[in-house]
Amino acid sequence: MAQLNHSTTSGKKRKHAENLKETLYLKIAKIIEEQIQNETLRLGEKLPSIRSAQKLYNVSINTAKQAYLELESRSLIESRPKSGYYVSKTSQRKLALPTVAKISGTEKEKTPEDLIDKVFGTIAKSDFTQFALGIPGKNFLPLAKLNKSLINTIRRRNDGGTNYEPVQGNEHLLREVAKWALVLEGKITEDDLVITSGAMNAIYNALMAVTKPGDSVAVESPVYFGFLQAIQLLGLKAVEIPTHPIFGVDLDALKKVLPNIAACCFVTNFNNPLGFQMPDENKKELVRLITEYNVPLIEDDIYGNLFFGAERPKPCKFYDEAGLVLWSGSVSKTLAPGYRVGWIAPGKFKDKIIRQKLVQTVCNPSLYSDVIADFLEHGRYDHHLRTFRNKLYANYQQIQRAVETYFPDNTKISQPKGGFMLWLELDKRICTEDLYDAAGSQKINFAPGRMFSQYNQYNNCMRLNYALEWTDRVENDLEKLGKLIKNSI
Repeated sequence: MAQLNHSTTSGKKRKHAENLKETLYLKIAKIIEEQIQNETLRLGEKLPSIRSAQKLYNVSINTAKQAYLELESRSLIESRPKSGYYVSKTSQRKLALPTVAKISGTEKEKTPEDLIDKVFGTIAKSDFTQFALGIPGKNFLPLAKLNKSLINTIRRRNDGGTNYEPVQGNEHLLREVAKWALVLEGKITEDDLVITSGAMNAIYNALMAVTKPGDSVAVESPVYFGFLQAIQLLGLKAVEIPTHPIFGVDLDALKKVLPNIAACCFVTNFNNPLGFQMPDENKKELVRLITEYNVPLIEDDIYGNLFFGAERPKPCKFYDEAGLVLWSGSVSKTLAPGYRVGWIAPGKFKDKIIRQKLVQTVCNPSLYSDVIADFLEHGRYDHHLRTFRNKLYANYQQIQRAVETYFPDNTKISQPKGGFMLWLELDKRICTEDLYDAAGSQKINFAPGRMFSQYNQYNNCMRLNYALEWTDRVENDLEKLGKLIKNSI
C-alpha cells in the first residue's frame, strides 16, 4: 500500500510539474503578445533570442521555445532562417475576426447542392481568377519533376503499371508514408496505413466504417461542404458544432452532444474553411473526450504540412491510445491533385476499411503510388514543401493586405496559421450567393459561405483560396470584388 501511495504521489507531482510548465509558456506568450499589441515591440522588430528569453524569464530553454512556437502559431511572430524571430507583418491586424455562429437546431436542414454544383462548374474555366476551389495553382506544383518521375517509374516497371497492387496499398508507398510521418514520432507503421483515392475517399470510407444509416456525426461549423455531402449520401445526420476561428470546435458544446453522436469529423490543422490550428491542449482534451464516450474521430489532416510556423503541428492521432482516431491525409493539396493519392491510419477499424476498399475499387493505380513514393523517399517532397510554404505565406500576407485595403472596414477576416483558405464575414446586408453571380460576370469566383452549412446561414460570408500565382490581375480582381461588395451595401 505504501508503494502504491508513493507511486500516486509521484504521478501527481509529475502532472503538477507538467501543468506548471504549460502555464509558464502561455504566460510568457501573453506578455510578449501584449507588448506587440501596444507596440512596445513594433512591426518587423527582432525579438530576444530563445536563450536570452530563457534568462529573462528564468525558465527552461524548452519553455522559452514553446512560448515562441505558441506566438508563431498565432502568426504574431515569424522565424527567419539563421536570423531569429521577428514581429510578424500579420500581427497588426486592422480587421476583426469572424464571429462564432450560434447553431439553431430548429432551422430546416438543406445541403446547398445546387450552389456547390454551380461553383464546381467553373473548375475548367482557365479564364477565371480561381478564388473558389481548394486547388493549388499550377505554378505551385513541381510538374516537370513529377513528369520525369512518372517516365522513370514506367521504365523501371516490367508490367508498365498494369498489374494490381495489394488492397491495403502499394508497399513502397505505405513504407514511405510511415517513415515520412515524423510528426507522429513512430506511432504508426506501414501496417497501420491504407492507401486511398485521395483524402475525401478516406473520409467517406471512414464514415462508412464507423456509422450506420440514421446515425449522427459531429462536424465543425462552418464545415467543409464535402463532409456534408458524404454524410447526406450515407443517410447520416450532421450535427454542426460552434467553432472558434482561432481555437477550433467548442469542446463544451461537443461534450453535451457526444452521448448521442456516432462519430466526429474534424479538420484540426489549418481547418477548411476557417484556417485555424487547434491548440495542442484542445487536441488532448478532444481525444480524452472521444475516448471517454467511445466515439471515433475522423481527422482530416490534409493541410497539416502547409504550416507557417517553425514546425508541423501534431494531429489528434498523436494522442490517441485507444485506436479511435482515423487519421487521413493526401498529396492532393500539396503535390498532385489529379493523382488522387491519399491514405488513412484507421486504428482499430483497419480491417473494415480494407474490406470496403476491396468492394469499391480493389486497389489504387500503381503508377501514381510509385511516383509519390519516389518523391517521399528521395527528399523531393520535403524540398517542394519548403518552397510551397514560403509562397503560401507570402500570398497570405498579400491577400490580407488587399482585403484590408479594398474591402469595407467592417469586413471580418480569419487568421489562418497555415493552409491556403481565407474566411471572410461581410456586412449582414450582403448575400454572397448573389454577389457570386455578379463577380462571375467579371470572370472572378469565390466560394459563397452558404456552401459551408446545412442550415440557411453564413449568407454574408465567403471563402477565398490564395494558393495561386500572385499577379497584377489577382490584385485587380480583389479590388473589383471589394467594389462589388461596397456597391451592394
